[in-house]
Amino acid sequence: MIKNWTRSLAAQFIGFTLAALLIAQAITFVISWNEHWKALDAAAKSEFFSRARTMTRLVNNAVPSSRQQALSASETGDSRFWMSDRDPASARAWRLEAVEEFARPLENYVDLVQFFEGGTAVPQIPTAKNVSPSNRGEDWKAPLQELWALPQPVRYLYFDGARGYGMVVKLDDGTYLNAAFYMKKGSWWTSTSLSSLVLTAAVLAFIGVLVGNRIARPLKSLAVAAEALGRGENLPPLEESGPEEVRRTASAFNRMQARLHRFIDDRTKMLAAIGHDLRTPLTSLRLRAEFVQDEEIQRKMLETIEELQSMTEAAIAFARGESTEEETRPIQLEALVGSICDDQGDLGHPVTLISSDKITYRCRPDGLRRAVRNIVENAVRYGGEARVFILQTAGTVDIVVEDRGPGIPEGMKEKVFAPFFRLEASRNKQTGGIGLGLAIARAVARQHGGDIVFVTKDKGMRTIISLPRHDDNEAGRTANAKRWNLGAGIISSRRRRQVSPASS
Repeated sequence: MIKNWTRSLAAQFIGFTLAALLIAQAITFVISWNEHWKALDAAAKSEFFSRARTMTRLVNNAVPSSRQQALSASETGDSRFWMSDRDPASARAWRLEAVEEFARPLENYVDLVQFFEGGTAVPQIPTAKNVSPSNRGEDWKAPLQELWALPQPVRYLYFDGARGYGMVVKLDDGTYLNAAFYMKKGSWWTSTSLSSLVLTAAVLAFIGVLVGNRIARPLKSLAVAAEALGRGENLPPLEESGPEEVRRTASAFNRMQARLHRFIDDRTKMLAAIGHDLRTPLTSLRLRAEFVQDEEIQRKMLETIEELQSMTEAAIAFARGESTEEETRPIQLEALVGSICDDQGDLGHPVTLISSDKITYRCRPDGLRRAVRNIVENAVRYGGEARVFILQTAGTVDIVVEDRGPGIPEGMKEKVFAPFFRLEASRNKQTGGIGLGLAIARAVARQHGGDIVFVTKDKGMRTIISLPRHDDNEAGRTANAKRWNLGAGIISSRRRRQVSPASS
């Protein structure tokens, strides 16, 4: 999943957008929560201070028998009132007494959440475990008399950090009114904030999908077009739409494609024209050679002229083949290779086709047929036999032709692809050909986005036509010679089909 996320532009855009939203929301909460807590704390203390003054007046003037009833009626979920006869001099002892008072159930308190909504509010009360170690060293404090504005003396303290607040007032009859307040700690996440965050994330994700697809769709089309262009397909110009940068990229690709086609057309037309124009002087030379009196010189001149004529005809055929715009279409690759092996077998050549899985491949069938046929003919001519099979790798579809010949010297493996280059020393066409077979085969392979590689074995050589798989993102991946360092068992482990010569 992580790999897919890193490979998708739309997914990355959405992910970064949502990450930015979460970070921004977290920073906002951190900044605002402290201020929000301080505001709530100030409001709660002010309300508790006012209520304590009111209860002081009420209880001080009430008869002792009705004091407890008045205190019970004034208690809430976060405040407690009680009377004591002795002065609570110890701050620590009073904090623990406040914990016991908060644990006492309320007599006249109504749970509004249960009354109106049918639920039950979970009370937050202090515990001795939290209160005992907190606020050590803090003793009673006296508020400003201007704020208290009552003749009865008052003291206050904190407990459980700053969440608890307590007051003790000495009444006129010598008894003490105790008041305690404990602030409930609010939650960072509420249903409202969570709903807001989810709604915002959904809107941003939807916008991210639209924007990401608007950017990624032209880029995907560009990648597909580049892959097809690398295989030599003729494509219509890309639609120049989307953001400015994407439009400029599509426009540059269209111009590049037009230049490539124009360059190839000009090259093939020039080659065809040169080959055509050479016919006239060759014909003139042939006529003049007929008037040479020395038969040996005449024979050598006619052989040279015939060789030039053959090379000219081959150049013209090569140019015509290059300029032919064959349509790319899906074929059964094993059937195509099998038909070539059948044809070679009918001619009496020792060709073995090793069966493989059926592969549907998109290519130019005539061009690929010509390339495979040239490789097979070379294997039969120079290696004595040809064993052919198809192998799929992670990124390529490879057509492998094996022989038992002497192979190609390491320093010549690149030179043999040059037009009209022959390793065979003689100029006999029956033994060496014209020298265009491998050049044509490599041109076809590269038109499909692949290449041809030679791998030397202990006995013989492998010639690999490596073509890119259409479901692979790395277009034009060339074959890696190291992965073909296979043992001889690969042949014996496969089901073989012998293409027998017609004479056998």
